[in-house]
Amino acid sequence: MAGSDCNESMERALLAERHPLWARSCPELKDIDFIRLGLLRCISVVDSGRHFLQTNEQIYGQLLPHSTYFKSLKSHRRTSMLEAFEQQSYHLHAETLLSQDIDYLKEFQELDEYTIEAADGHFIDHACHTEKKQQSGSRYFCESLFWASQPKQAAKT
Repeated sequence: MAGSDCNESMERALLAERHPLWARSCPELKDIDFIRLGLLRCISVVDSGRHFLQTNEQIYGQLLPHSTYFKSLKSHRRTSMLEAFEQQSYHLHAETLLSQDIDYLKEFQELDEYTIEAADGHFIDHACHTEKKQQSGSRYFCESLFWASQPKQAAKT
């Protein structure tokens, strides 16, 4: 997602709700930077969150304390913000695809009646110095998830 799409999705998310409970200023890590970092983290080839922050500092010159970054990942407010952002991003991308008459599944007419969704996530090993909670049968999801969806309206064009 390009930077301008990111900004437009955020603006649409803010406009979609009259007084969004998740909208507030966080001077340590702005919401749009949090989203950008999340996208970069998903596409980066790094071994851990700390490695990502080090790489981010080396490449982009952005120093971000690890405590700020990791605390922001657990924020319920930011989770609500990401949900609103995701909805607007979905609509923005669907509009773009429809406006350019792009439908990669058009030839598969048997799928017309279905909403097509695809997701990809992955598990990562925690850093050697990270405390691990041992629970029987549990796995810790890294919270990196890619999601794509083909809206029914686009599938029928």
